Amino acid sequence: MLVNAGAVGGALLAGLAVPDASSALSQQPAAVPPPPPVAPNDPTSVLGAPTSSAGERSPFELSARSPTGETAGSSLTPLQRLNGTVTPSDLHFERHHSGVPFIDPAKHALLVHGLTDRPLSFSLDDLQRFPQVTRTYFIECSGNGRASYRAPMPEMTAQRVAGLSSNTEWTGVPLRYLLDEAGVASSATWCLAEGADSCLMARSIPVDKLRDDALVVWAQNGEPLRPAQGYPMRLLLPGWEGNANVKWLRRLEFGTAPWMTRWETSKYTDPLQNGTARQFSFDQDAKSIVTSPSHPDVLAVQGWRPITGLAWSGRGPITRVEVSTDNGATWYDADFLTTPIAKAQVRFQYMWNWTGGEATLLSRATDSTGYIQPTRSALLAVRGLGTDFHFNHIVGWRVQADGRVFFHGLT
Repeated sequence: MLVNAGAVGGALLAGLAVPDASSALSQQPAAVPPPPPVAPNDPTSVLGAPTSSAGERSPFELSARSPTGETAGSSLTPLQRLNGTVTPSDLHFERHHSGVPFIDPAKHALLVHGLTDRPLSFSLDDLQRFPQVTRTYFIECSGNGRASYRAPMPEMTAQRVAGLSSNTEWTGVPLRYLLDEAGVASSATWCLAEGADSCLMARSIPVDKLRDDALVVWAQNGEPLRPAQGYPMRLLLPGWEGNANVKWLRRLEFGTAPWMTRWETSKYTDPLQNGTARQFSFDQDAKSIVTSPSHPDVLAVQGWRPITGLAWSGRGPITRVEVSTDNGATWYDADFLTTPIAKAQVRFQYMWNWTGGEATLLSRATDSTGYIQPTRSALLAVRGLGTDFHFNHIVGWRVQADGRVFFHGLT
């Protein structure tokens, strides 16, 4: 759907970015690193630690979201520190508009009402009595990549470039079961999904999506949702922009038109350079990023090494990832380390023989629809610099002759 961008679109197209909580990321002070851990020279000579109520990472592993302390803002997944495709629950990115609510699951319920035969309220226990499914999907904030699109800088890390994307295993109930239970009318074409945070986050969702592959989930990676991910229940819309996957879900109201909430009018619309804006642009397009090597890595040894990273698409499975080591002059097919599945991240790998010279490493993804990830210049030509969401341009890393690695975003 296209709407007139008006004065806001004009301001953006003039290069004046509308303030957004994610802009605070570039203003965060550098974190003070903890002192290095000290381990015994001979661990076999010392009694080990006892059992504990919950496992912790080794102090030698410094995986952490960043920045922290934001009630209206983001905290990004450290993509460069991860292996495989499953994001640990405690490292899944955060994006909040009014902080993380503290919810007693015994006092929380999901109301289904509006154009229905039987308005119903579902407790968590009620939901768990339905047939369950477990699926692996990514969630990505539609603002992911904004900084690297508008103002790419050499010191950006993979976390800073694309860390508003995570991939986890979800368990819940297909939403179509709840629609059938409540008797949603055939005339209902839209639904308002509302969360229980203090800003009452609410998005209009087409009913067709809810009947397709939408879930109401209560578990992530085998355990109850973490509070930052929507505990005790959230909406899961595979492949669609993160904001539509409403957390702390408390209400689904059915009607015949979108509600035009503030979250889909003043926010989460995409100004274009022709004075219009994309609205309800839910799908996340094909995207990829090399996570190793990446800044601030330093290649100390010449020879063979894997170039590895992640690719994903909201429209279907990734069918191909290509890697270039010469800034796009030539491309080579990468191997998949995991099986590509629809609307989930896949890890790719390409073996590269670094001989000590300068190189520019890029990746580009193709999904099952035939869509190929574009360059930044191609995206700029279509949407302009003022576009505010859905950044999926090709990015990469510049390897210097001394082995130092820096972000390369001008593709």
